[in-house]
Amino acid sequence: MRNPAPPTRVPLRSSDGNAHPLQKIMNIEKPYRVLIADDHVVVRRGVRAMLETLPSVEICAEASDGNQTLHYIKKEKPDLLVLDLTMPEMNGLEVVRSVREESPSTDILVLTMHFSEELARECLSFGALGYVLKSDADTDLLTAVDHIRQHQPYFTSQLSITMSKTCVQGPGNPESMLPGTNLTPREVEVLQLLGSGKSNKEIAGIIKVSTRTVESHRNHIMEKMQFESFSELVRFAVRNNLVEP
Repeated sequence: MRNPAPPTRVPLRSSDGNAHPLQKIMNIEKPYRVLIADDHVVVRRGVRAMLETLPSVEICAEASDGNQTLHYIKKEKPDLLVLDLTMPEMNGLEVVRSVREESPSTDILVLTMHFSEELARECLSFGALGYVLKSDADTDLLTAVDHIRQHQPYFTSQLSITMSKTCVQGPGNPESMLPGTNLTPREVEVLQLLGSGKSNKEIAGIIKVSTRTVESHRNHIMEKMQFESFSELVRFAVRNNLVEP
């Protein structure tokens, strides 16, 4: 009597690195692959232990310097890079810029000890989607990863307060902020709030409209500005000083 054939294993990725077509049919959840980059092994181990408590998160690699980080970015193409700004070989800003060029689909969460509005603004303008202080990691890190996993920006609580104040008060007249665009003042206001990490529901409460109206404004902004992703919207808001990280 022949032994039964072993069960067929469905690969999570096809030969080109993309999700296997049978994955959706069999309802297999794709792992959320994370690269951790920090020159301190104790920090990497702590971050890894925290992230592995999240469902379907897979740590694909750890890096201890800038060059090693880019090596793993090219090799693994992770969904998320958790990046320390102070590492040997390359500084964090150089890494962020290089990652955006090498793997545009990889989101970047900066995890740093530096509380600097100017540095945070630079990181975001270069393409990072989140900025969390190491001192806040125990309360903010998992929330930040959850937001970024949904392609939503996240900023450490201290920066978020500053940004929220700027968005509500406005650094200037919204009508004159974006010359050359056809965004209405209300759309600019919504763009500011989206860029600061506010949800549709939160924005609805701030500007006193329905959530559906906010969704409509958001869709109009994406269409008018030809943004292909929400990450692109956030980077545009930062580059044009519509938010103050």
